[in-house]
Amino acid sequence: MNLTELNKVATAMVASGKGILAADESSGTIKKRFDAIGVESTEDNRRDYREMLFRSREAMSQYISGVILYDETIWQDAKDGTPLVRLIEQSGAIPGIKVDEGTQALPMCPGELVTMGLDRLAERLKTYYQRGARFAKWRAVIDIGSGIPSMTAISVNAHALARYAALCQAAQIVPIVEPEVLMDGDHDIDRCHEVTQRVLNKTFQELRVQRVALEGMVLKPNMAISGKKSPKQASVEEVAEKTIRLLKACVPAAVPGIAFLSGGQSDEEATAHLNAMHKLGPLPWGLTFSYGRALQAAPQKAWAGKAENVAAGQSAFSHRARMNGLASRGEWQSSLEQKAA
Repeated sequence: MNLTELNKVATAMVASGKGILAADESSGTIKKRFDAIGVESTEDNRRDYREMLFRSREAMSQYISGVILYDETIWQDAKDGTPLVRLIEQSGAIPGIKVDEGTQALPMCPGELVTMGLDRLAERLKTYYQRGARFAKWRAVIDIGSGIPSMTAISVNAHALARYAALCQAAQIVPIVEPEVLMDGDHDIDRCHEVTQRVLNKTFQELRVQRVALEGMVLKPNMAISGKKSPKQASVEEVAEKTIRLLKACVPAAVPGIAFLSGGQSDEEATAHLNAMHKLGPLPWGLTFSYGRALQAAPQKAWAGKAENVAAGQSAFSHRARMNGLASRGEWQSSLEQKAA
C-alpha cells in the first residue's frame, strides 16, 4: 500500500469547490428514474445518458472531482468508441466504482439489512484498478424505526465497511466509506443525530481494528436531518449546526475529507445545507458533496432521452454542479437559483 498516493487521490476527491458525481445507480434504480421521464432503460440509453453527463465540459472540468460508476458503466464505451472512464479522466476527474452488491435481510433482526459483496472483492478490485478506477464506494444502510437500529445491525455493517476499506487500500484504491442513516421515517433531527453518532463511532472503531489508514479514505455520511415524515422539520441552520457538531465529535482530523450524500433531499435543500455548514468553519477536514439524484434530477428531466436535448441536459447538469461547487465553499446564495430559473 502506498499511503502517499492514496492520500493524494483522497485529497483530490474533496478539493475545494468540487464534489463527486454519484452515477452508480443500479439497473433497478436507473429504470425507476428513466420511467419517470418516459425513457426505456436499455443499455444504450443508459450509456447515452451517462455519456452526456461525462461530456459536460464545464461541469466536469470545474466542479466535479470524481465519478462513482456502476459495474455496467465502467466497461462501456462512448458512441465513438472512447471508454467512458477515459472521458472522465480527460475532464480531469477521477473514475471510481461502486463495489457493494446491495443488501439482504439481516438474520434475527426484523426490518434491518446488511450489505453484501465482500466475497471475491479483492479480485474484482484488481480488474477495476486496471480499468482506471482509483476509488471505490460501499454503502451500508441503517434505518430508524420502532426498536431499530439494533446494535447488531450497526456492528455488522460497520465491520463490513471496514473490511471493504482495508481490501481497497490493499489494492491501492481509496475507499469511500458510506454508512447511511436513512431519512425515511418520522423521527426528529435529534433522533437522527443520536443514531448517526452511534453509527459513526462504531464505524471508526472497526476501521481502526482493520488497520485502515484514515489518511487514505473519504467518509460519505448522511447529514443530521429530520425524517421525511416528521411533523417537525429542522431549519437549514439547525441541520448545519448539528451535523458539524456531530462530525467534529466523531470524525478524526486525519480523514482528508467528508462528501455528503443527499439522501432524498431536494436539489436546493442539499445545496443549502452544505453551504450553511461552511459558514461554521474553519473545519478540520474538507467538506463537499457526493450527490446522485440532487445532481441528476434536473438534467434527466431536461434530456428526456432525446438527442436534440443533450445540450439542455448538459446545461442543467452544469448549473447544479456549479451551485454545489459554490456551496462547498460557502459561496452559494438562493438568488443564484432564481436567476437561472
